[in-house]
Amino acid sequence: MAKERRRAVLELLQRPGNAHCADCGAPDPDWASYTLGVFICLSCSGIHRNIPQVSKVKSVRLDTWEEAQVEFMASHGNNAARATYESKVPSFYYRPTASDCQLLREQWIRAKYERQEFTRPEKQEPYSAGYREGFLWKRGRDNGQFLSRKFVLTEREGALKYFNRNDAKEPKAVMKIEHLNATFQPAKIGHPHGLQVTYLKDNSTRNIFVYHEDGKEMVDWFNALRAARFHYLQVAFPGASDADVSGAAVPLGVVLPSGGWCRGLTKGPPGPQSALPCPLRPREVTTGTLLDGARGRGAGLSRSLPQLVPKLSRNYLKEGYMEKTGPKQTEGFRKRWFTMDDRRLMYFKDPLDAFARGEVFIGSKESGYTVLDGLPPSTQGHHWPHGITIITPERKFLLACETESEQRAWVEAFRKVVDRPMLPQEYAVEAHFKHKP
Repeated sequence: MAKERRRAVLELLQRPGNAHCADCGAPDPDWASYTLGVFICLSCSGIHRNIPQVSKVKSVRLDTWEEAQVEFMASHGNNAARATYESKVPSFYYRPTASDCQLLREQWIRAKYERQEFTRPEKQEPYSAGYREGFLWKRGRDNGQFLSRKFVLTEREGALKYFNRNDAKEPKAVMKIEHLNATFQPAKIGHPHGLQVTYLKDNSTRNIFVYHEDGKEMVDWFNALRAARFHYLQVAFPGASDADVSGAAVPLGVVLPSGGWCRGLTKGPPGPQSALPCPLRPREVTTGTLLDGARGRGAGLSRSLPQLVPKLSRNYLKEGYMEKTGPKQTEGFRKRWFTMDDRRLMYFKDPLDAFARGEVFIGSKESGYTVLDGLPPSTQGHHWPHGITIITPERKFLLACETESEQRAWVEAFRKVVDRPMLPQEYAVEAHFKHKP
């Protein structure tokens, strides 16, 4: 009987919706919550164990199943659970995948089942109200110490601001929503709730690093920023198609067209103007952050503007240390931290630097960009043995990786970009930078 019941549970995995984890989408889930009626992966099952008052889990293949539990799973399943627990997920809310950090997945699961935020919209006010203020621990640019700073997000002004003192009347920095990106970086920041916020300051990309001890608080900030960008983009691109929105913007910061490292960033050409009366009317939409980030999945996505959802925040294609040399290729190689952000390759002296030391635009192979394994035979001065050569219409960039696996990962990231045809708007940006004064 026990084997038959276990076989019956395994057969339920063949039903539509049950072949992937109900919470992160990972394939072939081996666990199940027999109180919620969902099939989940091993990683998400660990999170479910932390909310025993809501969810109790069993291994699909190893544990003993009771008849009533099998019947409960048969009468529910992942699709039914989504219809209930995700019935009112805001379009902008980040739905984590299996590759996302523990914090995002944990708070998604708690929001769904424990707090039931997506069946009771009044619980969404912390990230849906259009205004949010509070204190976050922010890393100092010069001394590297984390200090408590007051942050204010206001959609009416289209900005995120922070203040150095509680009684300060003027903010230390004003980050415009159209120029802003946020991505969780727990390993880089050294805190499980660490968030990297990127924006433009004096036409240069600026990074700030923040965290909050309360995981829910940090994820609420993240989704509040996504909500503000969603509402901004609804105004900036009224009725735009997916292709229009995808190519209408230069990624946040510099996109250098001709292959030169550059100190400092420059905004792109003026973008479309909204005719709608709204406090978030864009001035230069083309510098907004409009790159693919989270993928919407399941119920709850707005059908009116689904193309905007992947543009609200983005993760980097690849980050890590490499060695680089200068444009004359005669000076020694230096170890630098590199970040691949769509078609921008930036480098920093330290991963937590506030500003990039330089960056280069990576175009498509049709435009004369190539990525090669190895370095030219005459190259000298590199300490790491696994080279990469990036060829642009203007010059070559010589890089070196410490391990062969790192080299393969970087080459794969570069080639994904080079093999993708450039959009018409990217050619326009390239031309703009070639002819900038």
